[in-house]
Amino acid sequence: MTIADPHYLLGVDIGTASSKGVLTTPDGEVVATASRTHTMSMPHPGWFEMDAEALFWREVCDLVRELVGRAGQTPVAGLCVSGLGPCLVVCDEQLRPLRPAILYGIDTRAGDQVQRLTDELGAEQIVARCGNALSSQAIGPKLAWVREQEPQVWARTRRFYSAHSYTVAKLTGAYVLDHHTASQFDPLYDLPAHAWNDAWARRIVGDLALPALAWPCEPVGEIGPDAAAATGLPAGTPVVAGTIDAWAESFSAGVRQPGDTMLMYGSTMFFVQVLDAVMSHPTLWTTSGVDRGSYTLAAGMATSGSITGWLKNLTGDAPFEQLVREAAQAPPGSDGLVLLPYFAGERTPIFDPQARGLIAGLTLSHTRGHLFRAAYEGIGYGIRQILEYLDAAAAHGTGRLVAVGGGTQGGLWTQIVSDITGRDQQVPAQTIGACYGDALLAAIGTGRASEHTDWTRIAHVVRPDARHRDRYDELYQTYTSLYPATREHMHTLATLQAAASRAR
Repeated sequence: MTIADPHYLLGVDIGTASSKGVLTTPDGEVVATASRTHTMSMPHPGWFEMDAEALFWREVCDLVRELVGRAGQTPVAGLCVSGLGPCLVVCDEQLRPLRPAILYGIDTRAGDQVQRLTDELGAEQIVARCGNALSSQAIGPKLAWVREQEPQVWARTRRFYSAHSYTVAKLTGAYVLDHHTASQFDPLYDLPAHAWNDAWARRIVGDLALPALAWPCEPVGEIGPDAAAATGLPAGTPVVAGTIDAWAESFSAGVRQPGDTMLMYGSTMFFVQVLDAVMSHPTLWTTSGVDRGSYTLAAGMATSGSITGWLKNLTGDAPFEQLVREAAQAPPGSDGLVLLPYFAGERTPIFDPQARGLIAGLTLSHTRGHLFRAAYEGIGYGIRQILEYLDAAAAHGTGRLVAVGGGTQGGLWTQIVSDITGRDQQVPAQTIGACYGDALLAAIGTGRASEHTDWTRIAHVVRPDARHRDRYDELYQTYTSLYPATREHMHTLATLQAAASRAR
């Protein structure tokens, strides 16, 4: 902490598997961290939900209170919250959530609304105005789903939020959404104009008020009396808008120049690439960025690290470290196993909510280690496929590839990905994640750092091992051919699974 500016900044991120907070100095030194784990509910196939009051609001309060307690006598200059998303929280006039939050693209319940809105508004017109085709990632169809399928909920709805904007409302009373998150509320947002598309928004939400728009680092309010009592922060502490967790994490990793690409290893795999101008691509998402006036390309896999958790639970009580050691002992290519990681459908590049996981090539000689390595490799093949799409979409191609997230820490997964893709991956020294980007946004928003400040330091670079390239090239061709060959069978099985779930 510098003598000239004896203040701290607070960043809190609400993630898919946990919420994390960090207390920093204005120059990015980490003072303290805290975390809480949680789970999501899956009441039906394709439905993914969270309790907004318990998991978004109360966890943020707990984390802030813990970190404020560790600040001692040093005042907190500002707070920023990011969150998983885009997700949908519908509330009444007292800011009470009326149903569990509907999560981002892994939640595929609104497929009928996606198709109907696409037919009504026109696929080409949607891409031109929103930068994206409608998919399970878009919040507009999920708003339409609530309106049509839960009319008793819709009748009481007065405001709608994403995870972090709901928390900002609880902290400050402000009804505001950052431009980036709004750009994933397709088709409500006009991407080239950085503004709401009022005509299309009214078609979906009727006379509901639309939130004010702000850039992620903009101050949007101050801690109110009730929030002060809940968090331990003094009333009047500035709060900035924040954004979706993956973009806050890309900001924390210094992914801010055209061509820079973040690869986030987590429960799902996510990509953010900075653009030098607005563009659209049919299999990628174009969004507003974090920096004022910027744009990004994005892509996401529906499952990644969650598959390794599933395998761990399925195969016994061995510690995760033991499973990684066993996977490292299996040879590249897992002795002829190929896994399709479509365990919850898939987002980029196939956008098929009825896709299902597949493990091809199993024999009685395969071990738990083979399966675990095949999961890492299957995700790696999916990463390679998406990077090829990003290369083709942006005129400048993919530049720096910065790897972030908890999955970068073991070493094996990142090495497999570099071997499969043939790409170097830069790994930052600071691995706290999105909450670190939140602290930087708070520093910028409160004037304690300039808008061009970057706290990133690269710790090491993962480089591909050329000895494995031929084997992985061969198996990558198998990977890309398996989905088209089995798609119809996957859809049949997905229909059977849905029917079985309804029967229960």
